[in-house]
Amino acid sequence: MDRRNFIRNVAATVPAAGMSLEAATPKETASVKFSVEGYTCITCAVGLETLLKMEKGVVRASASYPGKSAEIGYDSHLTNEKSLVDFIAQCGFKARKV
Repeated sequence: MDRRNFIRNVAATVPAAGMSLEAATPKETASVKFSVEGYTCITCAVGLETLLKMEKGVVRASASYPGKSAEIGYDSHLTNEKSLVDFIAQCGFKARKV
């Protein structure tokens, strides 16, 4: 994972002061599991998981370095599988639906 890209993505997605995350908690309406290529260490998986959890529409995310995967629960009114694949690619990985 490109650390500069990770830091830039985190900084861009942190909510502004005073905003409540609980007030805008979306409901999970769909889930998907991706095979992820490009993890080089556990930090890659943890970083991707962290960024996914901050992405608009994502309700839950779990990434696994040994499993080379990511499982995502999301609100299908706010995002979709293609957007998630594109976001994962922006983070420096290649995702394919399992």
